[in-house]
Amino acid sequence: MNQMVDGRWSPEPFKPRVVNGAFERPESAFRDRITADGSSGFPAEAGRYHLYVSLACPWAHRTLIFRVLKGLEGAIDVSVVHPYMGERGWSFATDFPGCTGDLVGGHTYLYEAYGDADPNYSGIITVPVLWDRERNTIVNNESSEIIRMFNDACGACGAGGPDLYPEPLRGAIDEINALVYANVNNGVYRAGFATTQASHERAVRRLFETLDTLEERLARQRYLVGDTLTEADWRLFTTLVRFDAVYVTHFKCNLRRLVDYPNLWAYTRELYQWPGVSATVDFAHIKSHYFTSHPSLNPHGLVPLGPELDFDAPHGRG
Repeated sequence: MNQMVDGRWSPEPFKPRVVNGAFERPESAFRDRITADGSSGFPAEAGRYHLYVSLACPWAHRTLIFRVLKGLEGAIDVSVVHPYMGERGWSFATDFPGCTGDLVGGHTYLYEAYGDADPNYSGIITVPVLWDRERNTIVNNESSEIIRMFNDACGACGAGGPDLYPEPLRGAIDEINALVYANVNNGVYRAGFATTQASHERAVRRLFETLDTLEERLARQRYLVGDTLTEADWRLFTTLVRFDAVYVTHFKCNLRRLVDYPNLWAYTRELYQWPGVSATVDFAHIKSHYFTSHPSLNPHGLVPLGPELDFDAPHGRG
């Protein structure tokens, strides 16, 4: 990870908090919200907001999926960064298929947009970023909050489709989200970036204990919260779809593969085949980013050819 200090790019890499050898993810810095009535200062208006994303990043991937599921493609446009995250962080280079450059600010690096939003910003530079064209600032860079805005506050932007965080299921969704975030979404990173054998093994065991629990859960019901597809499923999906291609090898999460779990593998294929979702998955970006951007884990930057995975195979869950 890289960082800014007092509004300037720092040549010193950000040192993540490590507790007893375990990686601790820092909090997102920008936490404003789009509201339907505009009371936040960020009213829901089509064409006003912009997403900065990496196609490699599972956190940014959530926002792309919600943008599709809620029908917001015409209201919120997207800039895609380069998959290689070098010494100046995410860049807007366009020499990799699918990269767009900065369609709003014309910047070379994402950190420059952070500096526009806060000239005194100190912290790491992450995606996704929800940008407000009118105020020339970052609304929010916390994916879990951005997807909630897309779900329930963007009606005036043209959002439609199913409610993915329905009131009667919110308690159950929050409960499963907490388990999945701690042990799966962030669990793979805690395993991969651990600095001691004990902390690595602890993270890996918690990860696979949770995957075992989810496998059993999906043997009894179609989705994580009964028979209704919700936010919880999509938050899990962005980790599962990367699991065998990246996390098994790169983060050494290799007790089992996703394809070794019949229910989880079929469930992942079903979600991948959901209308519009497969177009948000780009394995070239995913594999290139992980295997070239972490020299401490893969010093030669070699990108594996495999595994060969057929996400379009019939899932049999109809």
